[in-house]
Amino acid sequence: MLAPNLLLLGLFLLVPLVWAFVLSFQAKRSFGGGTWAGLDNYTRLLRDDVFWRALLNTAVFTAITVPVTVVAGLALALLLDKALPGRGVFRTIVYLPIVVSTLVTSLIGLLLFDESIGIVNGVLADLGLGAVSWQSEGSLAMVSVIVMVLWTRIGFAMVVYIAALQDLDQEVLEAASVDGAGKWARVRLIVVPSLRPTTMFLLVVNMVWSFQIFDIVYVMTNGGPGYSTTMLVTYAYDEGFGPARNFGYGSTVGVVLFVLTLLITALQVRSSRKQDG
Repeated sequence: MLAPNLLLLGLFLLVPLVWAFVLSFQAKRSFGGGTWAGLDNYTRLLRDDVFWRALLNTAVFTAITVPVTVVAGLALALLLDKALPGRGVFRTIVYLPIVVSTLVTSLIGLLLFDESIGIVNGVLADLGLGAVSWQSEGSLAMVSVIVMVLWTRIGFAMVVYIAALQDLDQEVLEAASVDGAGKWARVRLIVVPSLRPTTMFLLVVNMVWSFQIFDIVYVMTNGGPGYSTTMLVTYAYDEGFGPARNFGYGSTVGVVLFVLTLLITALQVRSSRKQDG
């Protein structure tokens, strides 16, 4: 069974990856043959203001969504791990966005944050407050995207943490309680350190997801207004499949994105191993 699995891995992962790398060295603007461009696409990338804006947007987006997702997921897990009335219902409500397709999530985001008919602005109007320019003001457009992404991710982090909490040694927690350790002290000194592998897993996964964000951004803002919500993936898509059909340059952006994601993930894993060692 190993050989077929490796064949599928090579067919659907390695072949596209190698082909994208080859395309990044070509001036290719159609599905036909391209011409060899050497490092021209990469030198253009260094001078491309839109690329640097997309990189900054992606970094800011990642710096906000990753820690908020992990912290909120842990807080909800600690809260809903207890025997509370309606605990199962609350868990389901928080986790529900995970099972909803990202397209549906994106459409819900439009329904919520549309400047003209959006629910959020409707509620603000009922409260006597002015409408908010969710789609025509750059920072607010980014906020709307971040809110919807957090809505889809926190439930996953919560479920992963709850599963990890079930495996904690309850005798250690009970012994700490007998020794006079308060609830917060037990969480800070025992629970959180014990959950370090789970936290590292969630950090890496959410980091990769954030660098690969595409669908919610593309549906809600299409990278706008201007380039205020353009991410690396949306920029690569626009270059490769937009009006320019510049497959070579789009592949270059994709290769750089792949390398950045790989480096950041490797650094996080290395840092985790040093802490554990």
